[in-house]
Amino acid sequence: MTPLKFLWILIASFIALLIVAIIYVNIVISDGMPSLAELENPKLNLATQIYSADGVLLDHFFIERRVDLPFDSIPKNFINALIATEDRKFYDHWGVHITRIFGAAVKNTMAGYTKEGASTITMQLARNLYLTKEVNINRKIREAFTAIMIERSYTKEQILQLYSNTVYFGRGAYGISVAAQVFFGKSTSELTLGECATLVALLKSPVGYDPYLYPEKSLQRRDLVLSLMLDQDMITSSQYLSAAEEPLINKTQEKARSQSGRRLSIAPHFVEMIRQSLNDDPRLAGYDLYRDGLIINSTLDSKIQKYANEAVQEHLDELQKNFNKNWSWNKNQKLLNNLIDKAIKSNPTYRAAKSEDKEKIYNMLASNNKFIDSIKNASTTIQVGLVVLDNETGDILAMVGASPKFLRENPNAKYSLNHVSQIRRQPGSSFKPFVYAASLMRGLNPYSQIECGPYSYTLSTGEVWSPSGSGSCGPGETRSLYSALSYSINTVAARLVTQVTNPDEVVKLAKKMGIQSPLGAYPAISLGAAGEVSPLEMAAAFTGFANHGNSVKYRFLKDVSDHFGNEVIKSSRKATVNYGVLSDTIAEQMVFMMKGTIENGTASVIKQFFNGIECGGKTGTTNEAADAWFIGFTPELTCAVWVGFDDKRVNFDYMGSYGYGGRAAAPIWGRLMAKVYSDLLIKYKKKNFGYDYLLDTAPINYDTPVPTPQPIRESNPMIQEQPSQETTLPPLPKKPQ
Repeated sequence: MTPLKFLWILIASFIALLIVAIIYVNIVISDGMPSLAELENPKLNLATQIYSADGVLLDHFFIERRVDLPFDSIPKNFINALIATEDRKFYDHWGVHITRIFGAAVKNTMAGYTKEGASTITMQLARNLYLTKEVNINRKIREAFTAIMIERSYTKEQILQLYSNTVYFGRGAYGISVAAQVFFGKSTSELTLGECATLVALLKSPVGYDPYLYPEKSLQRRDLVLSLMLDQDMITSSQYLSAAEEPLINKTQEKARSQSGRRLSIAPHFVEMIRQSLNDDPRLAGYDLYRDGLIINSTLDSKIQKYANEAVQEHLDELQKNFNKNWSWNKNQKLLNNLIDKAIKSNPTYRAAKSEDKEKIYNMLASNNKFIDSIKNASTTIQVGLVVLDNETGDILAMVGASPKFLRENPNAKYSLNHVSQIRRQPGSSFKPFVYAASLMRGLNPYSQIECGPYSYTLSTGEVWSPSGSGSCGPGETRSLYSALSYSINTVAARLVTQVTNPDEVVKLAKKMGIQSPLGAYPAISLGAAGEVSPLEMAAAFTGFANHGNSVKYRFLKDVSDHFGNEVIKSSRKATVNYGVLSDTIAEQMVFMMKGTIENGTASVIKQFFNGIECGGKTGTTNEAADAWFIGFTPELTCAVWVGFDDKRVNFDYMGSYGYGGRAAAPIWGRLMAKVYSDLLIKYKKKNFGYDYLLDTAPINYDTPVPTPQPIRESNPMIQEQPSQETTLPPLPKKPQ
């Protein structure tokens, strides 16, 4: 082939590709583009409403106020910060910045991921107002052409005005006017240079750079915005230094913002979980969660939620007082110093200070009694995670994601850590039912006798694992499985996982029943020390015991409709069930044994609050009483309760038995179930599991021999002892007559 021929082929190929590209672009922009009327009249914003299953309005996703400010009323510093950060060539392009697109494409290709965006302010406005959230080339083409249409229809000032009045800043705030009130408690005319930069910093990630949730990241991003303004001669060096010294949020602003905020709903963390789930749900493509007046129907039962709030409040008021009496900062001075140091270095005033002023501010805060008291209070606030599931459907009926004290003291509590779904903690002895169920699958029964004295096991590494907690058993003594589980004897669980079943089988069963977090397959799993789990997944897994061996996946959404009543999302009425995880017989035996935990075992305190309904469950306490658990169930409901602290170094160890799962967590469960089952208007009325274990079967020999130990493999073994507090020697259950 001659060079000339090759050149002609190359030119022809280029022209062909160009024609194909033009045709493709024309096809794309022929549909899904806004009309001129839509460009000139953006649609109104309507609040989305979230309802409980019994028709109670829980909360809204909405724009509190949308004020269309004229361009002259928008702070010049905000406009300059916006252009400097998002689109420095804004006044030079016609909606699309070609050079920036090619530059970003090269950088992203070389990096192997999306390192840099190329959207102009006008393209962002086009996406925010008129297009869907789909991430594909078609949307980008429409975005570019819509931006060109906007540039033809509006002046540059009008585009900046429309963008500033509609862009999302987080916390339900659309537009700079609302954002100024939400974040600083002031009007836009009062915004400082630093505050304007903070608002522009939010645009990259409204949650990730929230100054209340992540002050350090927000401060770094704000200072970056200021430096970009300085680089482009939009501010002077003295203005930069002055703005960089501004605190992110001062006390007056915090108080004003708090007073302007809304009262928390009865289930703030549940509502926030829905928002996070639906925020980027592809099924809502074409809808805006904050503008389109959607109707969201959830699974929550408002009455059960109310009772859950009350039960938590009643118990934690007592527990917090008890803890405060027992906890001593004098005995934990090293921890306090560490907490103070961390708090000071995270403080916006310290972060924004000049290098030569940092030591002075550090010493000032370190000697500020009010500041230190606030650290002590936050660190010693008992936290809680509680969730209630319907055993048959998996519907979340109630959720308490943080302690009432924390909710009262923190205006941003709705957006805080959800201690039901977002924490991962060791479950302690509350994990033992999976070990016992795996052992029943190997042929044991509730009356099988297992040695309970001191026990040591040599791991494949040569290390010796010797768990504590023998329930006062001496060498050679035995206990039935029923007794050992009721009183949480650690040495029995250790023998079961090494002599009857094995760690791999336990992990496999737990995963089938609903545990999603990573678990290690080594002997310490018998004591709940081989992985961290959430209260939500523990509750879902325990439904398999109460639901005849069928584990149910949790759910929180029923359906979503648009403002006109047209169904947008329809969740299946049929529950997602993993059938036959346990045989009905084994499920029946597990229920029988876990009833013993409440009848005469480590959770017998529940009987002070709740009687007349069959129920079972398991307590759990981790090392140094850092975590207290109780997961329990009735014939129709399963509820998981976790109680602890955000910093594991603060724990219940000073409280003795009052910090264990049977005292710190189980009473909440008992109080809640007593309230639920005494309310005649709540539909859950079933009193019995419907099992007749040991009544319709032949008598079982108490002296069932212990099976021959079987070899197992350990992987990544852990040497860890568990507390032995739940191990008082119990009486054996009576044989059936």
